[in-house]
This record gives sequence, C-alpha cells and structure tokens, in this order.
Amino acid sequence: MGKRVALVLAGCGVFDGSEVHEASAALVHLSRGGAQVRIFAPNIEQMHVVDHFRGSPTEEKRNVLVESARLARGNIEDLAELKVGEFDAVIFPGGFGVAKNLCSWAVDGKNCSINELVKSTLQAFHSAKKPIGLCCISPVLAAKVFPGCEVTVGHDKNVDGRFPDAETASAIVELGCKHICKDVTESHVDATNKIVTTCAFMCKAPLHEIFDGVGTMVAEVLKLS
Repeated sequence: MGKRVALVLAGCGVFDGSEVHEASAALVHLSRGGAQVRIFAPNIEQMHVVDHFRGSPTEEKRNVLVESARLARGNIEDLAELKVGEFDAVIFPGGFGVAKNLCSWAVDGKNCSINELVKSTLQAFHSAKKPIGLCCISPVLAAKVFPGCEVTVGHDKNVDGRFPDAETASAIVELGCKHICKDVTESHVDATNKIVTTCAFMCKAPLHEIFDGVGTMVAEVLKLS
C-alpha cells in the first residue's frame, strides 16, 4: 500500500489561490511515487479575486474550497474533515493564495496571522512526527508555526535575477528560523521537524526545473513517511 498523503490547496490560480503548476507537479510526483492522495481546502472566502488576464482584483467573491475543486477535478474535501491519523504526510503547494487565504503574509509579512484550521493541521502533523512538505511561499507557514525550524524559499539574495523575492528569506530569519539557500531543483530537509521545502516559483526558472524541484520535495516527504 502506498503512502497516504493529504494535499492542501488555497484556491485556483497563482495570484489569488494555489499555483496550478506546483499543485499539478506535486500530484504527478505523488502518483509516480505510488502515494494515495486526498485533496483538501478550507471552506472560507478568498481574500479577493484577481483577474488573471489583467492582473488586478475584481469585485467578485469566491470560496477557497469551491475554487480548489477545479484543481482537484471535483474530488476534494473540507480541511475541517482532515484527520491526521488517516495520513502519513501533508503537502502544501504555493501560490499567492497561501499568503492571502491560508495566512495574511501578503498584507502583514512576518507579522501575519495563520488561519486557525491551517495552523492546527500543521501542528497535528508535527506533533504526530509526520512529514510536512511545503513549496514556493508555503514555507512561511512553517516559519510562523514552528519557531526555530529550517526552511528554504530559494536564496537570500537576488542571484542573477532569479530570486526577486529574496527578502522573504530575511523575514524568515527575523522570525527566528534558519533559512537554507537552495537552487530551484533542490529541496531542504529539516530532519528534526520533518519539514521539507523547495522554492519553486520563488525562483524565475524554466518550468521543467520547477517541476524537478517539486519532485525532490515529494520524494523526501515520501522517504520520511
């Protein structure tokens, strides 16, 4: 029997939900790894809805669970129903929805608050010593919930223009965590906390490199499960 993995989404679309390519990459690598996956999202209203063609917010209101169902092909569950005992690991793809819907990092930075259900889910897996996989901006969730943990969001400097959001690494350090510099095809394993992170679209890189980096994160999560 394959490892049982929960995948938590934050909507559908890079600017106001989960990053579609990261979510898809995680699902492909989990499938290749023989994992049994169930997909979850919180049943809450999005912070806002962004017109992805124009790149600007609209007056629409959308629900994170309903929008995430698009990525899950309809096969999704309310995060409130997730029971840690039924899983070996949990993975959070990135996307601005993580920083807008799962927490308030997009507005408040390191002073952000975490959605209580997201926080309790992370704490439950951590307490059960089950691995947590995070990519792109999602590692900030761990930085807020688990002081002293080790994560990566890429590099702490904008190396060759590839890491335009390098200041996020500094904010993670200010939270009392250790930031580990990694390239896009790599991941970092915090063995003590069983937290595996990779930078994905925090790096301006070809899609196949991001896909490969997510793959290293998934492989490490399955290894720790």
